[in-house]
Amino acid sequence: MYKLEEPIYFYLLAVIPVMIVVFLLVLWWKKSTQKKFANSDLLERLAPNSSTFKTTLKLVFLLIGIAFLIVSLVNPKMGTKLQTVKREGVDVVFALDVSRSMLAEDIAPNRLEKSKQIISKIIDKLGSDRVGIIIYAGNAYPLLPITTDHGAAKMFLQNANPDLVSSQGTAINEALNLAKTYYDNDEQTNRFLIIISDGEDHQEETKQVAQNIANEGVKVYTIGVGKEEGAPIPMKINGSLIGYKKDNKGETVITKRKSDVLQGIADASDGNYIDGNKTDNPVKIIENIISNAQKSEFETKQFSDYKDQFQWFIGIGILFLLLDIFLFDKKTKWLRKVDLFNEEKK
Repeated sequence: MYKLEEPIYFYLLAVIPVMIVVFLLVLWWKKSTQKKFANSDLLERLAPNSSTFKTTLKLVFLLIGIAFLIVSLVNPKMGTKLQTVKREGVDVVFALDVSRSMLAEDIAPNRLEKSKQIISKIIDKLGSDRVGIIIYAGNAYPLLPITTDHGAAKMFLQNANPDLVSSQGTAINEALNLAKTYYDNDEQTNRFLIIISDGEDHQEETKQVAQNIANEGVKVYTIGVGKEEGAPIPMKINGSLIGYKKDNKGETVITKRKSDVLQGIADASDGNYIDGNKTDNPVKIIENIISNAQKSEFETKQFSDYKDQFQWFIGIGILFLLLDIFLFDKKTKWLRKVDLFNEEKK
């Protein structure tokens, strides 16, 4: 296992393509200027030791050296020991609706992105709590199993979109049943399921399923995103709007937030419904609920004893810089004799 201490320094790698472009421009300028004064045969006699290959090789060594030094600034660290540690917390599972209706832009930037913002900020407020993510539309799928790695949770969350689910619809029942498999400790009494959706197309039996999962000790909270008056569902290709979703009659579909559906699910499971159109509102409420919940002890495995690895990259970087310094950009006498790079045959 590894981690990067200062990944921001990766931006410095942008200097490498710039140097390559500058090198090619200079090389082109030199060639075109030389052609104005003499032909290739005369230039070969005037500058017999000139070597484009070695000049290019020096640049390659220089760029490799710079790249390794930049990576050393990032300071990769390697986990050398996997150990079991005891932590206290609760289990929080997010069930995120990724149906097409969540692409409606009645709240900025759209319902799905607003939901991701809410989940991400709630994760930021968690301490040693475990977190899991489920996505659902026509079917429900596990996006991330229960884990203490909050960074991984946020990374997986950013990739959630309607294309990850094979069929459209809103299979909240499947999401609720899938959530049961996330809580692997029967003695863990503090288990939370947070459903984020616009409430459209939920099945009639959803309330009964929600009540069943609540009877198993899972506290269910629903967060609604979108406006009551609704909005059309944009259809985009490569980020460009090509129109809006239409029904079988050719009329534009207007998707509306169904707060009463989400409220009914929360009521059936003795939970709460929260308006999610303003990000801070659900974040503060959920943070308060979880912080006041009794924490249970659980075991988790994690890497420890991370050791710095930057010195290896510095050493390799300096090696290539030294090769660049001591490698002449012209043919040397002994190289001309052995013709190492077959330049005499060109």
